[in-house]
Amino acid sequence: MRTTEPQLELEIRTGESVWQRIGHALQRSAGMQFYDRHLLWASLILMALGLVMVASASLPTAERLTGNPFYFVTRHSFYMVLGTLGALLVLMIPVARWQTVSGWLCLLAIGMLAVVLVVGHTVNGATRWLKLGPFTLQVAEFAKLFFVIYMASYLDRRYDEVRKNWKGFMKALLVLGVLTVLLLAQPDLGTVVVLATTAMTMLWLAGARAVQFFGLVMTVLIAFVLLIAAEPYRMARVTSFMNPWDDPFNTGYQLTQSLMAFGRGDWLGQGLGNSVQKLQYLPEAHTDFILSVIGEELGFVGVLVTILLVGFIVFKAMWLGQKALRQKRPFSGYLAQGIGIWFSLQAAVNMGAASGLIPTKGLTLPFVSYGGSSLLVMCAAMAILLRIDYEVRTGYRLQRSAGEAAQHKGKPRTARGGSR
Repeated sequence: MRTTEPQLELEIRTGESVWQRIGHALQRSAGMQFYDRHLLWASLILMALGLVMVASASLPTAERLTGNPFYFVTRHSFYMVLGTLGALLVLMIPVARWQTVSGWLCLLAIGMLAVVLVVGHTVNGATRWLKLGPFTLQVAEFAKLFFVIYMASYLDRRYDEVRKNWKGFMKALLVLGVLTVLLLAQPDLGTVVVLATTAMTMLWLAGARAVQFFGLVMTVLIAFVLLIAAEPYRMARVTSFMNPWDDPFNTGYQLTQSLMAFGRGDWLGQGLGNSVQKLQYLPEAHTDFILSVIGEELGFVGVLVTILLVGFIVFKAMWLGQKALRQKRPFSGYLAQGIGIWFSLQAAVNMGAASGLIPTKGLTLPFVSYGGSSLLVMCAAMAILLRIDYEVRTGYRLQRSAGEAAQHKGKPRTARGGSR
């Protein structure tokens, strides 16, 4: 009998050594890219930039507060290692598992925000941190990721309700309302702005009706105006950012120092480590205003590179979401786009506050600013994006139970403007 080609190949493979088989497997996979290397490299470059700039910006503050000039950069390095290890673990979790536990994650976020109000650590009048031995945990950072996961799951499960009636649309915002109340009690208006805008944009991309969307936008804008008017310090921030030079030593102090840092940087900067504003002039130079130090030391070119890297990651996340939706992976698509929206909003608020485009808000620049909780959460979010990209490229699908398969059968999704 004539030996067929598959049989012949099997006989040849059977006679090979283990190393020869591994070599053939590597050759077959050499032409296949299992993850988006550009996305990974962009995030790694931002993390490296953040480490260098935290080291530069934090030395004077660390020396004054602790006597150890390398205190903050040592802790930041530790969180980078921890975040990388955590990202490797997250990378191994199928995306469908996140949808399974999305409700529990949302409850965990609410519980953590409630606990921090009772036993939280207070800094500068804000109670936002939980003390865990020598480390502090800012629970609002984790709440952002958990809320985005929950919203992606909700939009997948209640897609028709969100598009067709007010009930499904408003039910999606009920959790946001609970989180808003808890966050304002800290107080943390900046996180509320990011969460609310992320939720509204995700609803819009999922196909919410224009009447519902614009009605929600007007409601949120009115609520924000009332919240700002209710607190004198918020009103002072709003009025001072419009012309900080009217009161440069009080309400406009942070912004004027930040603008002077940008002005000294010119095109190519003063050189790494040569910032003057970080020498006790610019408050929070290694956290909220690290972009100002980048501008002073690396100039316009350094700021432009930072913005381009952030924009590239956001573009990749949104594009990945579209690819997932076209493959009938609604949860993955909404989750990728939600992470991209959240990432872009947080970066935009940080950059806008540092440059005087919006009132000052205490939000970190993703992957760059000092902040262990922010870095850990951003590493986890990036790992989720890479996992989504891996599943989209390889066609991986977690085996569902019969009930779950019936629930999701025949529900193609796409973002607004895409093909159905």
